[in-house]
Amino acid sequence: MIGLLRGKVIQKQPPELLLDVNGVGYELQASMNTFYNLPLDAHAEVTLFTHFVVREDAQILFGFSSQTERALFRDLLKVNGIGPKMALAIVSGMTASEFSQFVHAADANALSRIPGVGKKTAERLIIEMRDRLPKPDAVLLSTSGNSSSSQAIPVAATPADEAMNALLALGYKPPQASKMLAPLENQGLSVEEMIRRALRASLT
Repeated sequence: MIGLLRGKVIQKQPPELLLDVNGVGYELQASMNTFYNLPLDAHAEVTLFTHFVVREDAQILFGFSSQTERALFRDLLKVNGIGPKMALAIVSGMTASEFSQFVHAADANALSRIPGVGKKTAERLIIEMRDRLPKPDAVLLSTSGNSSSSQAIPVAATPADEAMNALLALGYKPPQASKMLAPLENQGLSVEEMIRRALRASLT
């Protein structure tokens, strides 16, 4: 089991990262919150906490900038009907603290705004996770291990294209993703900032 990786980010296309660990390249799928926490220093190292998923058709390594976020991802996988893709979308759309607040407030409407999470799934999340999560005022987010070398190799023409690809990978439909990104174009924002603002706007 691979639980932690430390190395340099040599390529990123949200939600995918390529991490160079002593000459070995690891492909990971990372949450948007992890992308936000990647430092700008191209010579720094990043430490990511990982979760390895083995399926019949694929082996996928997921990366998170904190143990708190990985713990939430793992708890989500225990919920009936929640797979890795939906769990990654949930931890990308909100912080662990925000998720805990919505669950304890029984706010199914807020949870159902996440792509792929319908009303019934949101209600199931509230029922099954309410007792597993600490009260919102007790949630302490860990930010250790957030150093990184993020030498991005662009694979899309513009930041808007990369942000669109990331939203599609998280489960948003093309018209929905386009509508989310339209107000953010031509503002000189980075890919990560466009995704952050689009996801925040979708929860309001």
